[in-house]
Amino acid sequence: MIKKHETVKTLLDALPFIKKYNNEIVVIKYGGSAQTSPNLKEKFAEDILLLYLVGLIPVIVHGGGKKITDMLDKLGVETEFIDGQRVTTPDVMRIVEMVLCGEINNEIVSLLNSHGAKAIGLNGKDAHFIVAKPKEHAKWGLTGTITDVNADVIHKMIKEKFVPVIAPVAADRELGHPGYNINADFAASKIAAAIGARKIIFLTDTPGVLDKEGKLLRTLIKQDVDTLKANETIHGGMLPKVDACLEALNGGVKKSHIIDGRVEHAVLLEILTSEGIGTQITLEPTRKGVVLDELA
Repeated sequence: MIKKHETVKTLLDALPFIKKYNNEIVVIKYGGSAQTSPNLKEKFAEDILLLYLVGLIPVIVHGGGKKITDMLDKLGVETEFIDGQRVTTPDVMRIVEMVLCGEINNEIVSLLNSHGAKAIGLNGKDAHFIVAKPKEHAKWGLTGTITDVNADVIHKMIKEKFVPVIAPVAADRELGHPGYNINADFAASKIAAAIGARKIIFLTDTPGVLDKEGKLLRTLIKQDVDTLKANETIHGGMLPKVDACLEALNGGVKKSHIIDGRVEHAVLLEILTSEGIGTQITLEPTRKGVVLDELA
């Protein structure tokens, strides 16, 4: 009986968040261990289904860097990284598109559909809904920077009750162009801003943003992020994550979250509980000394 009461309490604790986010878009950048562990894949699919059934609108953007690297190695195609970014030659681009749009996207869509979510896969070349240009230096080849997102494409899918699953490949306006490989974090942030998402969540292989002692920083505002970057508390692979968070916030998203995708049901714990499990980032407090309300 006690266990039953605890179950009811858990459901009631989630109720304010379910009501608050009903019919709101949540963009989830899916990557890291959550994308490769068979057990975590199942838990992620269950999370998305539950969000979908209680009235939230999940939109998924996925990465796939490890599988791309593995396939390039298997095929003997050389790859190079500059400043942490993959140099995308035409040969690499063909593999990127094959892995992201074929293998990974299809796998996620199939997984979600098998659990009962009405998922559909697409990439930026479909209807040219994501258009990009070469990254600021030509040395990155076909690695691109997004210039335009046609939000109507996603909104039409949402209207038809689909869960969009998006591979970060973009089109160019030039006829016959092979397209661009887009950093999945920045693809997620651009898409979230364009479609009017309430939240954006990044699944990673760390608990969130950590201080110099390795302790989790649960809530940050933009000024905090700037300070932590300046003193190199935020460094390495966390830099593009927080930059993508800020880009989404500057585009109108209310909150961004960096959470540990290695934790089972991480997405539900972050969205539907007051404690959360990761780091939430906002532009500024609502009033002096008070961070944005948990239900924002």
